[in-house]
Amino acid sequence: MTDPVPLPDGFSVGHWSDPEGLTGCSVVIPPPGTRGGIWVQGGGPGTRESDTLSPLSRSKEATAVLLTGGSAFGLAAADGVARWLEQHELGYWTPFGRVPLVPSAVIYDLGTGDPGVRPGPEEGYAACDGAQGGVPERGAVGVGTGATVAKVLGRERGSAGGFGYAAIRTGAGETVAAVAAVNAAGDVLAEDGSLLVGPVGDDGEMVRGADHLVALERAPEYKAAPEGSTTLACVCTDAALSKTECTVVARAASAGIARAVDPTFTPVDGDIVFCLASGEGEIREYGSMQVGVAAATVVAAAIRDAVRQAA
Repeated sequence: MTDPVPLPDGFSVGHWSDPEGLTGCSVVIPPPGTRGGIWVQGGGPGTRESDTLSPLSRSKEATAVLLTGGSAFGLAAADGVARWLEQHELGYWTPFGRVPLVPSAVIYDLGTGDPGVRPGPEEGYAACDGAQGGVPERGAVGVGTGATVAKVLGRERGSAGGFGYAAIRTGAGETVAAVAAVNAAGDVLAEDGSLLVGPVGDDGEMVRGADHLVALERAPEYKAAPEGSTTLACVCTDAALSKTECTVVARAASAGIARAVDPTFTPVDGDIVFCLASGEGEIREYGSMQVGVAAATVVAAAIRDAVRQAA
């Protein structure tokens, strides 16, 4: 197996992990001036500062992106990320100082380990301190530490999720990479559409959660992941994209979640894709289309990588 293509130049990823409390957080730090976009697809998202990525908002950049466990409590980790960025003179320029913009999103991992342990400001700061370029650490680390998947038959029938990574280079010479935190209610599908991870049936064999849901005649008696699940992804590219085009790419990249997770975009999943683009210079015609197609491919690959690495 060949080594993955590394992150684009200037991008770094850092983790804080609690293997006992089974939670964590991960941060993506792009080069200064990087544009950002977001696409929210799931029915139960948890976010902070996500509106700064709207094409209608004034700011053009994202200083960092935080992916965190701990449900809504974990959003407090963004305070530590902002403090680290301020100390390193990174942030949106204002006349009275730089203000770090840290769009953040959460997964619900409270049912996996100790629900009283959540990432906070110190943990977010620690994730930034450990951020590195190259190929990020993957598996049961950072935001993926307490992640689980394939919970349609209940959490006890599911499997470990995790944090994954994938990247490719386009014919135009641009790198398109993706990190993914996989905590989905649905199954994870292999490249050929077969089950990579599915819930365990009564006979001990994996079954397809989507088929089970379609066949239901009444609401199940077991607790089928009503507390929330999520797949989060962040696309990182050195392509020259405008802020609006970053949102276009994030939308296209959400197709990668649908390719690798089934069922997906459910009412109990808070699925979100971020896109960060650091390239400078003239925006290529059809550039966002090419990057969007590549982004969907690497998001699907990062999701599969997460569960393979966690296993």
